[in-house]
Amino acid sequence: MKSKVKAFLDLVKERNGHESEFLQAVEEVAETVIPYIVENDIYYGKNILLRMVEPERVIMFRVCWVDDAGEIQVNRGYRIQMNSAIGPYKGGLRFHPTVNLSILKFLAFEQVFKNSLTTLPMGGGKGGSDFDPKGKSDNEIMRFCHAFMGELFRHIGHNTDVPAGDIGVGAREIGFLFGMYKKISNGFTGVLTGKGMSWGGSLIRPEATGYGTVYFAQKMLETKGQDFEGKSVVISGSGNVAQYAAEKVLQLGGKVLTLSDSSGYIYDADGINAEKLAHVMELKNVKRARINAYLDTYPNAKFVKGKTPWEIGCDIAMPCATQNELHENDAEALLKNGCICVAEGANMPSTKEAVAAFHKAKILFAPGKASNAGGVATSGLEMTQNSLRFKWTRDEVDSKLKDIMGDIHKSCIEYGTDDDGYVDYVRGANIAGFVKVADAMLAQGVV
Repeated sequence: MKSKVKAFLDLVKERNGHESEFLQAVEEVAETVIPYIVENDIYYGKNILLRMVEPERVIMFRVCWVDDAGEIQVNRGYRIQMNSAIGPYKGGLRFHPTVNLSILKFLAFEQVFKNSLTTLPMGGGKGGSDFDPKGKSDNEIMRFCHAFMGELFRHIGHNTDVPAGDIGVGAREIGFLFGMYKKISNGFTGVLTGKGMSWGGSLIRPEATGYGTVYFAQKMLETKGQDFEGKSVVISGSGNVAQYAAEKVLQLGGKVLTLSDSSGYIYDADGINAEKLAHVMELKNVKRARINAYLDTYPNAKFVKGKTPWEIGCDIAMPCATQNELHENDAEALLKNGCICVAEGANMPSTKEAVAAFHKAKILFAPGKASNAGGVATSGLEMTQNSLRFKWTRDEVDSKLKDIMGDIHKSCIEYGTDDDGYVDYVRGANIAGFVKVADAMLAQGVV
């Protein structure tokens, strides 16, 4: 079996050798899915996984815009349309200086499995730009978004490709992007998700990724007869996902100890309660300040510069910042300090070595493609509401989100349970996501 996996990975590496993040994502899937393919004749010999690692379409384009000083700036824009076997491409747009083809291909590949796991009819895609919104004025961001959509519009549509937000793309950016799409297309359609409440958005969508991650962790804890009540929780990040993960943890009786950004992390031994979290939301969402500004109001907390928070003892860890932020030494520190559960709120935030350490210790570990699928699931619910020209209540959307996360957990249990009862959620998520897409690809023939 190892030779089959190696031969497959060697072929993928030959074609994509310079794309480390993409290769990392493919390797994780291949190691769990190829043995399943070999054991099931319906998939064996059809090169389905090889077809899945090749994007159906890769779009790269120039984005020219004018800054406030009147100087013309040039950025690169991308859209990776990975797989549309079960529905239109669906996945976020990321605006960050680190954006490149490798990162977007890894995200798009992960999105295929994540969207499949939701059971909603959505294919996988991802896009973005190396544009950095930090330090830019609202007018500069508007001009960039309008220029970006001036090219992207021809490649998307409510039945073709429905982008959403991601790192660097929040409600402000979605508004600018949607405004230009509406103007160019001369139509009001649900072609972007994460829209404002007054113009087609869904309740719970801003909260969905963070809430969903906690709901999934809650399901994992229930398999051990436990819950969040009284548990200490370490969270990385301080953006949308981290904020609402923290909010839901507090609602379920947990104690949040940390939040972070690229400059370092804050540790509040007294706990980041609802009042303190509201202050963080104001700092990050309104004032766009760094996380260390938290200490100006709560001086008893500590700020640790240039580090991630995994050295802090906790019961539950939730990496909610970015890819490959949690390394093997971080995993060892968490385990040494008694961590019993890790649920990924970001996309692939744990390195391969860190994941191996969690599996070896047999703690509860949820990969992002399962535990953070709540965001895209609620985007799918937003698409449904747009199509119906209807809006569900907050409780209705939240209930549907809980049900979807519960269904994803059941799928992981079905495909990931070992003979000794330990649940390998990585294997479970990969196989469950693969089966639905693979069945659709087989039914549609070689296309």
